[in-house]
Amino acid sequence: MSRVCVFLADGFEEIEGLTVVDILRRAGVDTQTVSISGSRMVTGSHQIPVQADVCMEEADFLNTELLVLPGGMPGTKHLGACGELTRLLVQFAQEGKKIAAICAAPSVLGDLGLLEEKKAVCYPGFENRLTKAQVVYDKVAADGNITTSRGMGTAIPFALALTEQLVSKEKADEIKKSILYGHV
Repeated sequence: MSRVCVFLADGFEEIEGLTVVDILRRAGVDTQTVSISGSRMVTGSHQIPVQADVCMEEADFLNTELLVLPGGMPGTKHLGACGELTRLLVQFAQEGKKIAAICAAPSVLGDLGLLEEKKAVCYPGFENRLTKAQVVYDKVAADGNITTSRGMGTAIPFALALTEQLVSKEKADEIKKSILYGHV
């Protein structure tokens, strides 16, 4: 079974990271949180401590199908400054493997040149960092192997889009209904 890795850095947006983990795990997807800080304990941008499953240096990305970057500040800056992670993102892009980012984190992909000629979205004010992307303003933009989303308020549609890509539309719809998303 393939794995999804959600990268956590000190200052990450908790809802953006953990919503993806929660929904993908509900869908039966092997989803692992990976700390880039050298410690499994990571503190989110709202001072919520979260224990990651593994640290970057002990993670195995061989069977990983999707890399996910949550936004938040200064978490996004830390993600972009992590050489091991940026090399992995470039490798995944070159291999056509899936990459997803939400909020400010699509700027990391833009800075690496991974959004060229792709539709992409981000948190307002980061559009200039989506280098050579076709900037759109949908909740979620999926183009080829890259999926981006706008922010905390779009975390559920982002996670459901990833569920649809990895499992099926039926499973995404089932989870959407079970969590009362859009069904209140």
